[in-house]
Amino acid sequence: MSSHLCCCLTVWFTLVSPTQADIVLVRDAANLKTALPALADGTTLRLAPGNYPGELAVKDVANLTVEAADPDKPPHFIGGNYAWHFSGCSNLKLRHLRISGQSHNGLNLDDGGRADRPMKNVALKRLDISDIGPKGNFDGIKCSGLEDVAINDCMVEGWGGQAIDLVGCHRVVISACKFTGKPSHSQASGVQCKGGSEDVTIEKCHFFDAGQRPINAGGSTGLAYFRPVGAKYEARRVNIRKNVISGSLCACAFTGVDGAEFTGNTILFPEKWVFRILQETTDDSFVPCRNVLVDNNAIVFRRSKVGDEVNIGAKTSPESFRFSKNQWFADDRPDRSRPKLPSEEKDGTYGSDPRVKK
Repeated sequence: MSSHLCCCLTVWFTLVSPTQADIVLVRDAANLKTALPALADGTTLRLAPGNYPGELAVKDVANLTVEAADPDKPPHFIGGNYAWHFSGCSNLKLRHLRISGQSHNGLNLDDGGRADRPMKNVALKRLDISDIGPKGNFDGIKCSGLEDVAINDCMVEGWGGQAIDLVGCHRVVISACKFTGKPSHSQASGVQCKGGSEDVTIEKCHFFDAGQRPINAGGSTGLAYFRPVGAKYEARRVNIRKNVISGSLCACAFTGVDGAEFTGNTILFPEKWVFRILQETTDDSFVPCRNVLVDNNAIVFRRSKVGDEVNIGAKTSPESFRFSKNQWFADDRPDRSRPKLPSEEKDGTYGSDPRVKK
């Protein structure tokens, strides 16, 4: 054990003037229970290795950081309905934490139901979240009413609903994360953005059997939960790029989205379709699912599994989808690699394995 860590473990916790940035050093669950009610704006909560109980709630504390004292030995939050619930905590940073075994959501982040006061500037890094649910609409990370969010290098394995669920969130980047489904769990989606979400980027992530819809660009949301109030789209300006998506019923569902780009991704062996174009919020005032660019993707599938490359639902505008420069390869029938698409593709290639370097 390093001398630095030994020092951290021998200190209980210290709160100094609330006008200063405080560091609260926590060595065990009892310390944490004592420290939470005393949290002030600007606090860094630094936790020693070990097991901690779930159902920890923090409300309206700004500029808060919760992190491991030793990044190589993250504190482990086990069980409860949820691990942490942060409400109205703008400028929040969570780093090097492990969460598992919650019966509802693993991590809740929200605006406290105050649609006019979003929770801003949230950074999540190297969170390890597993075994959430396992059945039902329970999420690894649940975000509602957030703005300016960075989720980087996190792992979610086994969940009930979504690995990451964004409801009415704006300016979000999800990067270099890994999402792995488990047969024992009822995964619906890997990443979902809905309820008026916009300017969402999902990049350089790996999805392995990550639910029926590894990426759900849009969704179905009760009208009372949209942010901004009165939005007439589930999501817009969604950028999905440079991901690897393996398995699942489809690679990506566009569900009530008004403008998205799906570019530079690798799709491997979807079970039924490659893409879905759907409209699940059917209020007449809502725009149809529309205006999506699908460009420069490598798509490997088996013709014995995929009959229709694109599943098209009612009340959508599939003719507004644009396809270009995609590489389509039916692994079991290269001669049947050319897809049937809702609009003519430009400069696509068919029948050559994109996994083979030339």
